Formats: sequence, structure tokens, C-alpha cells
Amino acid sequence: MTAASGSASSASGRDARLAPLITTLMALYARAEGNWLSVASLISLMADAAGAEPQAVRSSISRLKRRGLVLGERHRGAAGYSLAPATLEVLAEGDVRIFQRRRARVEDGWVLVVFSVPESEREKRHALRTSLTRLGFGTAAPGVWVAPGNLESEARHTLERRGLTAYVDLFRGSYLAFGEPRSKVREWWPLDELGDLYTDFLHHYRPVLQRATSDGLAPREAFATYVQMLTHWRRLPYRDPGLPLPLLPAGWTGETAGALFDELDQVLSPLAHKYAMAVVHGDEPPAAPAP
Repeated sequence: MTAASGSASSASGRDARLAPLITTLMALYARAEGNWLSVASLISLMADAAGAEPQAVRSSISRLKRRGLVLGERHRGAAGYSLAPATLEVLAEGDVRIFQRRRARVEDGWVLVVFSVPESEREKRHALRTSLTRLGFGTAAPGVWVAPGNLESEARHTLERRGLTAYVDLFRGSYLAFGEPRSKVREWWPLDELGDLYTDFLHHYRPVLQRATSDGLAPREAFATYVQMLTHWRRLPYRDPGLPLPLLPAGWTGETAGALFDELDQVLSPLAHKYAMAVVHGDEPPAAPAP
């Protein structure tokens, strides 16, 4: 590997680590501030959230800008960034996934997506698979994807928004035969892998909740913990379609992890918001609680 390729690889890895944190910060605090944060605020918040260097933050957000996810804007002479309209829409949909987590019932049935994409439009096939994966669809057969029936509206809207409807047929129905649905969902979704991700979240953040509720966290630590916790969590609801509990393994860790997330959100979110707004407005950050 040459020095140049090594540097590019290092930058790519750094951006892969920082970009999700920047997205979380923008989702939480740019939207709370009229959809804009100054570059100075982002740099300060990223330093507090992840110890990120200013140049690394500038590089990562520039890549987000080139991808069309954020827009450069100046407010009152200050350079900053806003979230692109399409990004705002995706984040609004994500809020429902992350903070509400609607679980399907067996009687909701299933929604099926059947698609066929010409070889000359392989990028559309990739876009379709990416969209369906993010919606939580599982694979029943090549070109046939399945999800709980309560995701029909979200799936229809996402496919329309991404201009993919010409390649897709959408069906609603019930599973009739010739297998047992509880076994089938293990074929259609990687439940063991998903269960491991939930278990990892539990192992990592149970001690955090215990410490936060017993000893309390200093404001900066509460902010950093919340941003990193939310960034860790928010990919999981996109992997999990909210399958009916009777079809899931006994003691499904997703329920326990979801309850832990809700508790952490309740405890940490107000402290994190207060700290972040103090940084954004140039105020003195709140002091640590007295021992």
C-alpha cells in the first residue's frame, strides 16, 4: 500500500466513524435550531462527543455535503450547514422507527415486494436492495422481499420517494402453507445476528444507565454518552422490522434493549440538550452536579 492509498484508507475509516455522529448531532440539534448549525458549533460539539479534531470534522461534513445530505449556508455572516430537504424527510421517518418502534401483530399479515431490474440498471437494483433492507424487509426468495403488513405505507412512500416504483410490484397477503411461520422468519431474517446486536447494546449501556441514575453524570459526559448511544442505537430499528412477538425466539432481547433505550433517552436527552444548546449559543455549559 502506498502512502497516498494508506492516507485515503485512513480518511475513509475516520469518516465512517465520524459521519454517523455528525448526522446524529444535526438531527438532534440543527433541527432544534431552525435546521442550521454553525461550523464552529459542530466542531465544538464533535470535540465533546467524540474527541474529534477540527480538520477531521470539516473533512467528514464536506463529504456529507458532496453526497447531498447537508447544505452549506451562511447565517448572519457565519458559515454553517443545514440538512437537505430529502435528509429531513428521511430523519422524520427515522424518528418514528427509533422512538416509537411499532411492533406488528400476526393478524397484520405480510407485505411482499417483487422486483425485476434490467442488468443495464444495476445501480437501481442496488438502490432497491438498500431501501428494502433499511425498511427491515427480509428475503423470501431472489427478487421477493417480505415484511410485516404494517410496513406497507412506509414501503410504498419510500419506493415512491426514491423513484423505484417502475421496477416493483407490491402485494399484501397472509402466509397459508407449507411451513411454520416461526421457522420461516428465521430463514427470511438474520435473527441470530440481530439478537447479538441487541445483546451488545445491553451489555454496553446497562452499566451506563445504572451509573446515570445512581451517581449522575456530568453535563458534558451526559451529552457525549447520549450522542454516542443514540448513534449506536439508531441503526438497529432499521435492521428490525418489528416482527410479531409470537414469531420471535422466547425472551427476545430486542424488547429488553428497547426498554433500556427508552430509559436512557428519558434520563440523558434533557441533560444532553441543555449542554448542546449552551455550546451552540455560546453560553457557559451547565456545571457538573455537586457530589
